[in-house]
Amino acid sequence: MADPITVRRALLSVSDKSGIVEFARGLHQAGVELISTGGTAKALADAGIPVIPIEQVTGFPEMMDGRVKTLHPKIHGGLLAMRNDHKHQRSMAEHQILPIDLVCINLYPFSQTVARPDVTLHEAIENIDIGGPSMVRSAAKNHAFVLVVTDPAQYAETLAAIGSGGPDLAMRRRYAARAFAQTARYDTAIAAWITPRFDAAAEAPRAETDELPARLTVDLTRSQSLRYGENPHQKAALYVRSGRDAGLGVPQAEQLHGKELSYNNLNDAAAAVALAGSLAMAAREARASADAPAAAFGAAVIKHANPCGAAAAPSVEAAIEEAVAGDPLAAFGGIVAVTGMVDEAAAAKLCGKDVFFEVLAAPAYTPGALEQLRARWSNLRILKLASASFVPPEGELEMRSIPGGLLVQERDAKLAEESAFAHKAGPLPTLAQLRVARMLEPVCRALTSNAVCIGGVSPARGETSVRLFGAGAGQMDRLASCRLAVSKAGALARNAVAFSDAFFPFADGPRVLIDAGVSCIVHPGGSKRDQETFDLCNERKVTCLVMGLRHFRH
Repeated sequence: MADPITVRRALLSVSDKSGIVEFARGLHQAGVELISTGGTAKALADAGIPVIPIEQVTGFPEMMDGRVKTLHPKIHGGLLAMRNDHKHQRSMAEHQILPIDLVCINLYPFSQTVARPDVTLHEAIENIDIGGPSMVRSAAKNHAFVLVVTDPAQYAETLAAIGSGGPDLAMRRRYAARAFAQTARYDTAIAAWITPRFDAAAEAPRAETDELPARLTVDLTRSQSLRYGENPHQKAALYVRSGRDAGLGVPQAEQLHGKELSYNNLNDAAAAVALAGSLAMAAREARASADAPAAAFGAAVIKHANPCGAAAAPSVEAAIEEAVAGDPLAAFGGIVAVTGMVDEAAAAKLCGKDVFFEVLAAPAYTPGALEQLRARWSNLRILKLASASFVPPEGELEMRSIPGGLLVQERDAKLAEESAFAHKAGPLPTLAQLRVARMLEPVCRALTSNAVCIGGVSPARGETSVRLFGAGAGQMDRLASCRLAVSKAGALARNAVAFSDAFFPFADGPRVLIDAGVSCIVHPGGSKRDQETFDLCNERKVTCLVMGLRHFRH
């Protein structure tokens, strides 16, 4: 294998023309002959750089609106010929094929094109590059003799290598690996966009019994290297989806203040934003019901991936205050998200002497609020979200790696319909109890299993606000979760609503809740011993509702 190589001839064909003129000028000054296509050739010629149009090499004009220009033996023969193979050399001589030592290619902007909400099918199809990936793959395959450049960030290193004896094998291998990764990512983006539009099976609504895709293509780009993962000895990074799949979540937020976000910050902030959005959505739906007070804004406080505070209230200030009141001890050092603009009054709540947060996420801030927050907290990470309430859509896939594989499931974005809450025991539920139950469901869904939470209307604001009083999460038995929830709620458990993410296997957990004063218990039902819970609730005159939807989270 040749090491290093001398670059005598280069082919340049780029969609992203940033830096290409300077790069081409450097190549020309190094004595490299330049071949180019279409718009790239024009840009170089306009800059006074000698360039050979591609049609002079192939003997064919660019045709079919540029679809056919580089797919020719004189191009791919020049890229793929092995310089140390006599048969290859004879073929080149016989067919007058000259070697190409360097290819500089970046591809049509497919992902950027389909990210536009108004993109047409024709525009998407025309932005599927054919010749570019073919040349990239040819050059990368023959990296023993050819350097493939696919990123403007590589231009300076390439010129430096040419000026100091030529790109060595290690560099050519490194660039080839980057090139194959780029074409793989490019095809993944096309497949991800095309499949649901062209595959009839993918277009059809997926029934509960249908399987997930036989092959899963995921297009992820590292957007940020993190200091470390959950612990200092673990390497970590943030990757984001491309195009319209990127969403409007925490990875797309603008950081306005504070230290660099950590792995744990990002994980908890994503949970806080999703829960706050779900609370605001539940409040809007409850408001549509008869006699439901207005509670337009959601707020959530997350600590170690679990909600320790959650509320829906008529103002951002009230929502923050109610959420923090859910568990002030646990909220200290937590992550808070709200679904409305943080104004000076809301900022004042966040600047109190007894509160401290690592991250604040909101869709907007008044200038005065930002000034307050920045003056009070030098390290508070302030995130400006791209959406007022980001709620992950139903059907979105979530993935978790395990040694040797990847677990994939639909994200639990479903909440029970109001009509699904079936009365099973005790007095008929009041409208207030139903409203609280619907607000507690997304909170319970966000807790790790076994999960039980207790909540109700605000002691300070009455029925205008609903909040979490206490929760038990991540326990090995549901009875322990009930005891934790009661302990956290304290006296507020009296006449409150309790929500469980799964059925009660025995009546011991409900007994703990009822002894604490809970007046309504909600759970999915389905236990062989459900009747024991119903009998207990009838005996103690406690309302029991079954909603039929389990919310395990591990």
